[in-house]
Amino acid sequence: MLRAADVWFAYDKAPVLRAIALTIPPAGILGILGPNGSGKTTLLRVLAGTRTPQRGTVTLDGEPLSTFSRAELARRMAVVPQETHLAFDYTVAEVTMMGRYPHLGAFEIEGPADLAVIEETLASTGTLHLKDRLFATLSGGEKQRVVIAAALAQVAGGGGALLLDEPTASLDLGYQLEVAALLKALQEKRGVSIVISTHDLGLAGSLCDRLVMIREGEIVANGETGRVLTAENVRSVFGVEAEVIHRPSGQRIVVPIRPAVERP
Repeated sequence: MLRAADVWFAYDKAPVLRAIALTIPPAGILGILGPNGSGKTTLLRVLAGTRTPQRGTVTLDGEPLSTFSRAELARRMAVVPQETHLAFDYTVAEVTMMGRYPHLGAFEIEGPADLAVIEETLASTGTLHLKDRLFATLSGGEKQRVVIAAALAQVAGGGGALLLDEPTASLDLGYQLEVAALLKALQEKRGVSIVISTHDLGLAGSLCDRLVMIREGEIVANGETGRVLTAENVRSVFGVEAEVIHRPSGQRIVVPIRPAVERP
């Protein structure tokens, strides 16, 4: 279980996160929602241990992240960035194999067990048929699936967590739906914890079990999606009047209507 308690973070002297307290339970999907500049990406980095809060603590299964080595943390948590740019022409298999590096010792090369993990994670993301293709030649949706496969390979065997920063931001509508369906299937079949930083209310409403809505680095609402994704909270956080439609399937659709009279 990943938990943040009274977390504060600042770049220079300007606070970006203020008194953040949240819990990410195992085998669920948590969405971090907020407008641009609200602190979503910084919060994701603090949860991943790549940024250290000036105050407060982040713990994994009750132990502070500071007590884990980088390799230990990498075997438990994997971050999927919004975009992935590679300096060289790597194949899909090579990109996915990068996820196994935290599991290898110094000067150790991957073995049959690592190759089996790569085959399995590529298959689970529907990209096994692409393994010999150059990563740069893939479509945006295919690239995102491959990067998710690499993240799965990284936490394989550790019952870990995937932390994704705007996973559908650069994708067209069809690929957005594909990636959302993939994440839901992975959570259900593998039991991994998934954290998504996004400003996409539709993605959050259809995918996430729980939501944290933040504005200017502070939590405005935190809880089950049905309780958090309300017209009042959308107005407070995004400054937009909206209608939130609850469908029988459980999906929640947010329809923007107009800017709020008073901006937050």
